[in-house]
Amino acid sequence: MKVAILGGGPAGYVSAVRLAQLGAEVTLIEEEHIGGTCLNEGCIPAKVLLHTTELYSRLSKDAMALGLEIEELKLNWTMVQERKNMAVFQLVDGVKTLLETNKVNVIQGKGRFLTRYELEVITDTNERVVVPFDKAIIATGSRPIRVPIPGADLDGVITSKEALSLDSVPESICIIGGGVIGVEFANIFSNAGAKVTIVELLPNILVNMDEDVVNCLKAEFAEAGVDVHVDSRVEKIEAEGDRLKLVVFTPDGEKEIRADKVLMATGRRPNSEDLGLERIGVKTDKGAIVVDDSMKTSVENIYAIGDCNGKVLLAHVASVQGIVAAENIMGKYTPVDFRTIPHCVYTKPEIASVGLTEKDTLAKGYRIKTSKFPLYANGKSVIMGEVNGLVKFIVDADTDEILGLSMAGNNATELIHVGALAIRLEATVDEILTTIYAHPTVSEAIQEAAHGVNGHPIHLPVAE
Repeated sequence: MKVAILGGGPAGYVSAVRLAQLGAEVTLIEEEHIGGTCLNEGCIPAKVLLHTTELYSRLSKDAMALGLEIEELKLNWTMVQERKNMAVFQLVDGVKTLLETNKVNVIQGKGRFLTRYELEVITDTNERVVVPFDKAIIATGSRPIRVPIPGADLDGVITSKEALSLDSVPESICIIGGGVIGVEFANIFSNAGAKVTIVELLPNILVNMDEDVVNCLKAEFAEAGVDVHVDSRVEKIEAEGDRLKLVVFTPDGEKEIRADKVLMATGRRPNSEDLGLERIGVKTDKGAIVVDDSMKTSVENIYAIGDCNGKVLLAHVASVQGIVAAENIMGKYTPVDFRTIPHCVYTKPEIASVGLTEKDTLAKGYRIKTSKFPLYANGKSVIMGEVNGLVKFIVDADTDEILGLSMAGNNATELIHVGALAIRLEATVDEILTTIYAHPTVSEAIQEAAHGVNGHPIHLPVAE
């Protein structure tokens, strides 16, 4: 079986490795960077900056409280960027080794469909190569959206790609968009000492996550001096000397916000143009490639995985879709329970959720029970001085089956997989309760929150 893959990001390279493991002859075509946006211009470099700037911010503010005396602490942005680049290089090199050792043929270049069984590739050396295949997988990812605001093309208005590689930390930055990308960059630049403002069109930041855990992040932003304007719309951006002025309509009237940089964090759109899809009959819907549960497109031998199909624009979902497509191509039907997708935000505190939120369950007509346990009552959180956070369960009132778990706090993005596994196994809250958790750990807060569903947490006083 000959399989050609367009795109070498978390969807494409994972699919290539799995196909090779199953015995396929695989050719992977990548126009820019092996590892895709996530590894080169997204998840990985952003988390490096988050990690370093969070350490810097924590030590700047809390060193004495932790029993540390630091005479002079400085953030060397040039060295931070070098560390980011080294992390990216190491991980990209690891992916290249995976492809090489699995005997995946990699072609660097731009590919498009000639027929339903041939791809044309213009290589990075400007050669034309025709790649025949039995099956093909489209894994071309997505790109940032620039909303059509007057002034959006001014110097100093950047996307997440440019924000990762700034030569220095701006004194001030206004971020348009309060989704995952927006709040993570707000954390990076606020930690590094910039004055940060967020403007969000919707009624809340992180609007698809549980309001209780989002409130923990909003409290942290307020303490750090990050201004958050929700239900607000940027009308225009103007140059004002070396700075930028934004005219913003808010619930309190028109405001002017001045900043050195403006970051467009207004979402991403699938890359599906200029691939020859119309020529071979692959259907799209508003730019997203239409697929079924096996990731197959409207053309029998063509699949589409990751951001380009517009389902869930997350790297870990892209990788799972890559495995689903690979195994279905090789005759092994693989069902995936997409209820178990963890949604993670790497801010301080970290925010994570899996399954349904309280708002989701009420909209779907469930009878539910909820329980929250605050991290100020958790021993390990007190030890670390990280008590801003909570664990929240959403449980079916009739069966006690766990419908959702949301968390805010240190290591929330690691601990959320307890909830993912519980939902996958259709576990009840009793099965969380009767599992033994080590002490002292942050994970004990999960068990405490479970106690609260049908009774009362052990380590919270009873309200009079």
